[in-house]
Amino acid sequence: MASGKGQFANDAFAAMTCDDGSMDEVRAIRATVGGRVQGVGFRYTTVAKAKELGVAGWVRNAAGGTVEVHGQGKPDDIEAFIAFLRVGPMAARVAGVTVTAVTPDPDLEGFGVRA
Repeated sequence: MASGKGQFANDAFAAMTCDDGSMDEVRAIRATVGGRVQGVGFRYTTVAKAKELGVAGWVRNAAGGTVEVHGQGKPDDIEAFIAFLRVGPMAARVAGVTVTAVTPDPDLEGFGVRA
């Protein structure tokens, strides 16, 4: 389980071109969140937090009562996003979060719930 800044096994970064033509570093992660995380508003609170931080990606319920999350954005925003995933909304009881670095998707925009 990765935690803290810069502690991802296979850090994946990419430089992406911003709307203004500048280059920006993007980090992408895939996380699996376990505990009491389904039926407690976890996905919808995750969407709200991602939008607040400017993180793109998706969240979905997964088998076994876990929640799977893909997020990408500026490294500091991703760190804050992971910190949120470790706590979740008030009704959730997060038992653990596994975070894996993945390659950013340059076509991914916005953040939403997937089936």
